[in-house]
Amino acid sequence: MIVDRRIGLFILMRESLLTLTLLGAWDVFVVVMFQVFHQDWMEQPTLPVSLLGSAVALFLGVRNNAAYGRWWEARTLWGAITNNCRSFGRQAGSLLGGRPDLACAMAAYPYALRAALGRLDGSADVSRLLPPEMQGAIAGWNNQPNAILYQIGLAVNEEVARQGIDGAVHGQIDRILSDLANAQGGLERIRNTPLAIQFSLIPRLVANIFCVILPLSMVQTLGWITPLGSSLVGLLFVALDKIGSDLQDPFDNSPHAMPMRTMARTIEIDLLQPVDIPVGGPLAPVRGVQS
Repeated sequence: MIVDRRIGLFILMRESLLTLTLLGAWDVFVVVMFQVFHQDWMEQPTLPVSLLGSAVALFLGVRNNAAYGRWWEARTLWGAITNNCRSFGRQAGSLLGGRPDLACAMAAYPYALRAALGRLDGSADVSRLLPPEMQGAIAGWNNQPNAILYQIGLAVNEEVARQGIDGAVHGQIDRILSDLANAQGGLERIRNTPLAIQFSLIPRLVANIFCVILPLSMVQTLGWITPLGSSLVGLLFVALDKIGSDLQDPFDNSPHAMPMRTMARTIEIDLLQPVDIPVGGPLAPVRGVQS
């Protein structure tokens, strides 16, 4: 996630540079053909193009709202993951009598979830935190985060039976694990259900078509400065399309994705500090990007 506005503007311009360069070259071509070679057929009425621009802007706005809704829902679910992990650490410490191994296992869970959602390799962080007996138990599971929750549940059951803890207390801890599983299911739903193709591809196609015909409606009025006016308007539409495409996949390995590693690190610190396990500080942004 980009946290530095200056870096964000630079990344937006860098990623849009090729499209803007091609559109600028087309604008110059239209002006030269109209002004030098007097190709009057290139002159088009402004009203239809203006109406098309309004429709394109509305279409992009609807798509961007849908894309941001996916991103924000994912962030809300990660907030639930964070809160429930903290609650589990508190319950394990106050009701189960400590159990640092359970705290470490729960600290490994968000790293495994991040790796599963982003289709990344999270084995280093999981192996660093997960107790060896649990590492062997989850080997071969397709859903590693769910496997960790399952093993934590088994360990809690064993501890409850060993200490003779009341069933109501056990139910409180099990409810936390269920809430974690529910939040994970919501995140997996977002990952496995991409934005409909009508929202992901058609807006870009229509925006590019609009940017192509835009100088044809401006060349008679603006003349030689048509590339400037057309490029400024084109930049707006290209930026709107880019914003939506960046937000539609919250787990993509890009600067625009959610800072899942940072959130996992925060959970690790909150779980391990109460059980006196040495842990470093939070992750700092790198070149204005929080990973």
